[in-house]
Amino acid sequence: MYPIKKDKILAVLAPMDDVTDTVFRQIVDKCSPPDLTFTEFVNVDGLNSPGRSKLIKKLKFADSEKHLIAQIWGLNPDNFYTTAKQIADGSLAKELGVKGNFIGVDLNMGCPQKNEVNSGACAALMNNRALAKDIIEATKKGLNSRLPLSIKTRLGYTDIDYSWPEFLLNQNIDMLTIHGRTKRQKSKDKANWEAIGSIRELRDKMTPKTLIVGNGDVLSRKQGEELAKRYNLDGIMIGRGVFQDPFIFSKNSPWNNYTKEQKIRLFKKHVELFNKTWRPQDKPMVVLNKFCKVYINDFEGAKELRNELMHCRDIDDLTSKLDFVRSHV
Repeated sequence: MYPIKKDKILAVLAPMDDVTDTVFRQIVDKCSPPDLTFTEFVNVDGLNSPGRSKLIKKLKFADSEKHLIAQIWGLNPDNFYTTAKQIADGSLAKELGVKGNFIGVDLNMGCPQKNEVNSGACAALMNNRALAKDIIEATKKGLNSRLPLSIKTRLGYTDIDYSWPEFLLNQNIDMLTIHGRTKRQKSKDKANWEAIGSIRELRDKMTPKTLIVGNGDVLSRKQGEELAKRYNLDGIMIGRGVFQDPFIFSKNSPWNNYTKEQKIRLFKKHVELFNKTWRPQDKPMVVLNKFCKVYINDFEGAKELRNELMHCRDIDDLTSKLDFVRSHV
């Protein structure tokens, strides 16, 4: 079972591909740590192929990360079994050179992106429940009760379909995270928290021990906790909201009062940790551009400064530019 305290609402950082790598997770942890975090989602079929070395870096984490869940996806149940076994027995973490281990495994059964869905994986599993069941059972067998198993999904494929969460709850999982949109909606339309609440009611009747976490349009911890209390959920998951506030998991975020100098300093910490963590062949410097928008924002001249920083030649050029700007604030 995932760690949860009585009368405490879990605050969870969502898995986001090319975003929630170990660097950004560590920055968020230092600002205001969530209760649980997820890795980027990783394809188990690729992990069990000659391409393993290129994919396993997505699971890289630091010894300081004590509340990390590995999120996996794919199509071959045998590969789910093998990967889950390697995660549960600690051999995968050892391969990554980490002393600690993940605290659980999550199955991505909700990603609506075209490539994944067209392959029959992620959200497409809503329409292939026999395969979804085989994947869940194979993962459980690999975990062998050593780590908890959770699933992240959506309200349905085209329309809301309560038979889908009912099917998942019947699999006796430890946690179910529901994004309040269908696959068809992707990130469009307002998240439907009423429907998430209905799934929680379904949980109460079927498997009271399964945690229910709601996800969608949460822009502050306060707002998330209000939603969790309104619909009697065990937790809330925050995704894109972290781009607006790296302190979003704080009950009283200082971000709106951060000065230009403080924001630049925090971005420099991110850049330095990125440089320490990744080799150029692992992650190119251009990845930093999307994070530049997180920190270099909401002050006079931010847009112009972002443009300069995003055109720096290399890490040394970038850090030098940041130092120069800080010294002239």
